[in-house]
Amino acid sequence: MPVIKVRELAYGRLRSPDLDAEEEFLTAFGMTRAARTPNALYMRGTDPFHHIHVTEKGDAAFLGFAWYAASEEDLQKVAKLPGASGIEHTDEPGGGVRVRLKEPNGYTIEVIHGQQAVWPIQVVRQPLNSAAAPLNRAGAVMRYHQGPSRVKRIGHAVMGTPKNQETVRWFRDTLGLVCSDDVYAGSKDNIIGQFSRVDAGDEYVDHHAFFCMRNERTGLNHFSFEVQDIDDVFIGHEHLVSLGKFEHMWGIGRHLLGSQVYDYWADPWGRVHEHWADTDRLNVQNGGNLISADEGLRSQWGSRPTEKFIGHVTP
Repeated sequence: MPVIKVRELAYGRLRSPDLDAEEEFLTAFGMTRAARTPNALYMRGTDPFHHIHVTEKGDAAFLGFAWYAASEEDLQKVAKLPGASGIEHTDEPGGGVRVRLKEPNGYTIEVIHGQQAVWPIQVVRQPLNSAAAPLNRAGAVMRYHQGPSRVKRIGHAVMGTPKNQETVRWFRDTLGLVCSDDVYAGSKDNIIGQFSRVDAGDEYVDHHAFFCMRNERTGLNHFSFEVQDIDDVFIGHEHLVSLGKFEHMWGIGRHLLGSQVYDYWADPWGRVHEHWADTDRLNVQNGGNLISADEGLRSQWGSRPTEKFIGHVTP
């Protein structure tokens, strides 16, 4: 039995030497400033989470990420683990309480509860006509906004590490994540990547909240953020291309495992951020799968991953 079962991913945490440059990228990517102090930047999406992205000021680094606990009693459980911080009152915008843990690679994993909710940012989307429902928008013409995507929330985090099996075991045993798809290369016991989702029983959740893949180096591959719909992925892509300031890493395409329509961009220090829409949603009835890399690590449509994306990690 796991120590606890977390509810969902809360935010990613990076460090950057220039908060203005980080905010410029994240704004162009489709987030909105929630708060800013002399030493940190907090960005939000349209959903009612106080923030989904934290950037501390300092030398560029990946610091870790945070998860929502189901209750403060769950914080008490993880606070008893070896090396845990104990329950702390968060002194950052949004408040709440947290416990800080170290995963097997030394990055900080926060388990939080009681963070202040905020009003959602309203986004109006027109209905789509389709072959099956050709009159969804009868009498109205389609007109989309121009500019950044409108990021909703953080969806998942992806790490690379030589210790991928130990790392995934820690997340599953400590935070209650469960297998959606484990990916092998060659023999079936040679697991090179693991897609893990939150265990919410009969409730449907994203196909994965954490993906860990074997890599010679250790660090962040990317943070991933849901946008409003598939059109919003394309709108955001066009906006970022038009700026000519940020590096495009891969996309647009549709994954096989998870099924998201995706697009990947790097911030000024090479930390990759993904836009996605339309993921698979699974529950306890779906169980988990063992899938070969040749079958699983491909797209249903779209270009193959670029060399700069394959194996990319930022420590």
